Amino acid sequence: MAAGSLAAWLWLLLGQGFFWRTDVRLPPRRDPDDWPSVCVVVPARDEAAVLPVSLPTLLGQDYPGRAEVFLVDDGSTDGTGEVARELARRRGGLPLTVVSPGEPPAGWTGKLWAVRHGIGEARARAPEYLLLTDADIAHAPDSLRTLVAAARTGGFDVVSQMARLRVESLWERLVVPAFVYFFAQLYPFRWIGRRGARTAAAAGGCVLLRAEAARRARIPDAIRHAVIDDVALARAVRDSGGRLWLGLADRVDSVRPYPRLRDLWRMVSRSAYAQLRHSPLLLLGTVAGLALVYLVPPVALAAGVLGGATAAGALGAGAWLVMAGTYLPMLRYYRQPPWLAPLLPVTAFLYLLMTVDSAVRHHRGRGAAWKGRTYARPGAVPDES
Repeated sequence: MAAGSLAAWLWLLLGQGFFWRTDVRLPPRRDPDDWPSVCVVVPARDEAAVLPVSLPTLLGQDYPGRAEVFLVDDGSTDGTGEVARELARRRGGLPLTVVSPGEPPAGWTGKLWAVRHGIGEARARAPEYLLLTDADIAHAPDSLRTLVAAARTGGFDVVSQMARLRVESLWERLVVPAFVYFFAQLYPFRWIGRRGARTAAAAGGCVLLRAEAARRARIPDAIRHAVIDDVALARAVRDSGGRLWLGLADRVDSVRPYPRLRDLWRMVSRSAYAQLRHSPLLLLGTVAGLALVYLVPPVALAAGVLGGATAAGALGAGAWLVMAGTYLPMLRYYRQPPWLAPLLPVTAFLYLLMTVDSAVRHHRGRGAAWKGRTYARPGAVPDES
């Protein structure tokens, strides 16, 4: 097992799109001669606490073309819509429209129902691009400008940036960089931007989407039941002939705090089993894979040191060293100390437990739950297509 773990890490190091590197940032771009119109769609449910930090950054975008913001108040009970209107009155900037779609019908997730309503409102302005961004995302003043320039220059239908998540509490330091590391391992960013790429993914916090590509891919109707909506969106656009780009952000940040382990646990477990297509076989394979790749190295090293299994210890140490080395660039990106790198097996074990918990919740009939809504399991509602 130790030899298998080391072999797996050597393959991951060299054969998985150099996923561990953090230099995939916005591609080369030049300002277009004419700046296309953009509508920004922000689904928001009970986001009054974060809007004072995030929304002014959207309203204050330094964009040379026509742009406006549509905030979709998705059944909030904390005055989200009123907070947004007051911020627009006080701060000014891009025009803001606050709309509410009502409760989602069966077969729709709340976020995608809100996105559908926002896109419907935006289409009256005939924008060339849509920026889909979450209510907890703060953008640098030139964010929209650089996204549009990158999309125009590269001919991309989707340009998405993985927002830098907040890392302040102890649990955030332990779990958050690993979350992005695991995502990049599953969806290597370098593969996504290639022509004809089979790998498709986006980061839902910041997705610039060409309006024609959205129409062609039937976004969001085609993915209305998706819990992992960003990856589903990217696949739908790719399957309809669109080009994608995904990378790490420099100045697009999530302001949502996850101070406690249970907050992070809920964030991961609500969608982990959906990522495995609700398959028990994929769950078993994932658990076995996580154990082999992340847990065997420290166990093998302990066996070598304490039990005299010299070969196993050496192989385990080698695998652990490669593992920690590939994690260091992500820790640097998140401005975290390098001593966290050897703790990656601990974090991986937490993710293993979160994934199992996600499957248990699913098979108890709870489905995915988020902000007071619990979604039915796939197949529990009729398909309207």
